[in-house]
Amino acid sequence: MSTTYASTLHGRFARSPSRAQRLARLDRLATLLDTAFVIPFTKIRFGVDGLFGLAPVVGDVVTTGLALYIVYEAHKLGAPRHVLARMIGNVALDGLIGAVPVAGDVFDVIWRANKRNVRILREHLDREAQKGR
Repeated sequence: MSTTYASTLHGRFARSPSRAQRLARLDRLATLLDTAFVIPFTKIRFGVDGLFGLAPVVGDVVTTGLALYIVYEAHKLGAPRHVLARMIGNVALDGLIGAVPVAGDVFDVIWRANKRNVRILREHLDREAQKGR
């Protein structure tokens, strides 16, 4: 794998994160958004997506923006259009249904669009790596 460099604010050069590091960061973000917390005495997991969704409009806009960041990173990692379209579909469904009061919050807990999108991206990258062997 070749070494890549990115300019920093101070004009110095630093290594850009590897693909594995970027995927790990996306996975942590998806976990925070979708499954970071558990309701005590149950197996029900939820994330800040469900919590922010309780704030009408603003919460949904913020979490949709974070979900779109995952799609943007997938694009930067070289995901093809059909993978990106599937990921955007998940974000759109999450954003539209998530905007419905109460039912949308329950849907956010069940659907977990961000975890789905990171899984879709990982599966695509794994298939590509298998082809390259």
